[in-house]
Amino acid sequence: MTAKDTFWANIFKGKKKRDEAVENILKEVPAFSHLEPKEISLLASIVHKREYKRGEYIFYQGDPGLGMYIIQEGEVLIQYTDPDGNKKDLAILKDGDFFGEIALIDESPRSASAICRTDCYIIGFFRPDLFEIIERHPKLGIKIVLKLAEIIAERLRRTNQEVAQLKAELETLRSTIEEKNIQR
Repeated sequence: MTAKDTFWANIFKGKKKRDEAVENILKEVPAFSHLEPKEISLLASIVHKREYKRGEYIFYQGDPGLGMYIIQEGEVLIQYTDPDGNKKDLAILKDGDFFGEIALIDESPRSASAICRTDCYIIGFFRPDLFEIIERHPKLGIKIVLKLAEIIAERLRRTNQEVAQLKAELETLRSTIEEKNIQR
């Protein structure tokens, strides 16, 4: 190592090392895929990484919503518990999937629990991080918020379509049951 290398190593000592693996994951996430490489690097420098063990909860249904999570590696089960205590598995998410993004917009309680099915490496992006970006880099903050709104709107549209389809199926079942009751 030369004197020059030592000098620069000491100057940047303690600086957060660029994490290309995190950047690669972030640029594949729909909420961030439209960002420039420089913006992805900035985002990667403020997200939080954590390892979870199999069976560990990332959050529980009813917890305050603090932010979104991105699966760097592993599998996460999203599970809803009804008021009677019955559990319903809603989704199994894998590498590159994200969840909890609504918490970046509002602080409502979590509508379901997130449980690690395997050991997981998770990237967290939290509401205060988003506010910091909005304050320090307003254009970037607006780009992220608009994309999140677009994603949430699309999910709401899909949910509305599913509800409409289920209502139609329910009405068909009611009609069939009424016809059979009349025939008796």
